[in-house]
Amino acid sequence: MTNSLPHRLYFAKHVRELDRLAIEQHHIPGFELMGRAGRVAFQCLLREWPHKSAVTVFCGGGNNGGDGYIVAGLAAEHGLEVVCYGLVSPDKLTGDAKTAYEWAKDRGVEPLQWSSDSPPVQGSVVVDALLGTGLAGAVRSDYVQAINAINESSEVLAIDIPSGLHSDSGAILNASVKAKHTVTFIGLKVGLFTGAGPDRAGCVHFDTLAVPDAIYDAVPVAANRTDLSAVSQWLPIRRAADHKGRFGKLLVIGGDVGMGGAALLASEAACRSGAGLVYVATRPQHLAASLARCPEVMAVGLESADELAALLPQMSAVVIGPGLGKTEWGRALLVYLLEFVRDCNPELKLLVDADALTLLSANESDLPWPSEMACVLTPHPGEAARMLDTDVATINHNRFDAAHRLAVKYHGVVVLKGAGSVVKSEQGAFWVNTSGNPGMATGGMGDVLSGILGALLAQGLSPERSAILAVAVHGSSADIAAQKKGYMGLLASDVIHCLPACFSLYERVEPIDE
Repeated sequence: MTNSLPHRLYFAKHVRELDRLAIEQHHIPGFELMGRAGRVAFQCLLREWPHKSAVTVFCGGGNNGGDGYIVAGLAAEHGLEVVCYGLVSPDKLTGDAKTAYEWAKDRGVEPLQWSSDSPPVQGSVVVDALLGTGLAGAVRSDYVQAINAINESSEVLAIDIPSGLHSDSGAILNASVKAKHTVTFIGLKVGLFTGAGPDRAGCVHFDTLAVPDAIYDAVPVAANRTDLSAVSQWLPIRRAADHKGRFGKLLVIGGDVGMGGAALLASEAACRSGAGLVYVATRPQHLAASLARCPEVMAVGLESADELAALLPQMSAVVIGPGLGKTEWGRALLVYLLEFVRDCNPELKLLVDADALTLLSANESDLPWPSEMACVLTPHPGEAARMLDTDVATINHNRFDAAHRLAVKYHGVVVLKGAGSVVKSEQGAFWVNTSGNPGMATGGMGDVLSGILGALLAQGLSPERSAILAVAVHGSSADIAAQKKGYMGLLASDVIHCLPACFSLYERVEPIDE
């Protein structure tokens, strides 16, 4: 669970600056901070593994290793069986890490030099204190071997950040510890919450180490961690005298032959997300299925793009892409919509998703992309790679840079999907969503997100707020669905069915005056 964590996320250099300010301006000795970190980590270990009697601690050569030596010493004082491995010779330790090493030895810990021939870890909680937030390049081979040894256990506590995980991007730097719990200090590292971070960090615990609040005012925030509780105040208010016209009209365009379900999922999700009226423009052969699945959606069959002329002028927002396909039918619809926005209504809000993004990346020079419009683009890493003419590995290596580049290139708001979806407008801050679960790795989930987001656009929210709120609603509804059905059998339709319950937790209703 992450709902109790702070919402400010930091890059590693800024956390180091917070450390420096606490030490130099507020005169907290570095070893005092290290001791506090070690005590917090050890208390987390006792809380999460109350019946374990043995601890194995892997320590690197820096301050992260120093935290580990503190944990080892505390465990020895507590009467636990302690095995402590160091990857750096004691005579090469310096500063607070050296002090922590001596402190642990004074408490009966006999650190051992780790090697690939060391006995396998069995039966104990394993503490990862190898590598901290300063890691930027590939993990050295001896550390890779130690990481592999740690990962033989499923009971792992990582200190500050799992070793080998990039603290700024959430990318794995050729090898990474997979922790069950991670306890992190002073500032939340943004890489814990996006990319591989959620998988590698497990449950994240946080402590400020009692540093003064004033230091946070002097350091910039890298991103805002968001969940529905943090942004629910943006939900449109429902007033007693409201009618459907106040909550906008949304058009979903998509559903080529063989892909009609995508547009139907998006339109039904929009209905469940508060849009006043929802239309779907799709292939004529999908009309019967649409009416049977969700009669509240007004379904229109399209054979040609010209038929959009009767629909677009009345819309508050348009979603294009779910099941749109890559044939001339889909391309013509996209071209017509973009020309309408450019020539007739630049204020029409658009959400561009799925196949529309693929068409966009393949036909950029031929498509009339308006230089200014209210749009949201929702690529997954594969689509983002095509849009930036790169590969998926490059996108995942720095998701924040990719989201920013896309926002600048297309002059819109970008939702870079995946674990810890990143939202970025051209000039705005980064937002990282921390709701959702592994059950969402199945077809149709992106279509549901498009419907939710489109509905919020239609109700008058800005593109940025619509995107931030939609990913939070999407993940929260999926979490409710997973509580009922588990992960493996979760369907996109299950998330739609849980949207009313999700909104009911936070919806804003103005009571009738008596």
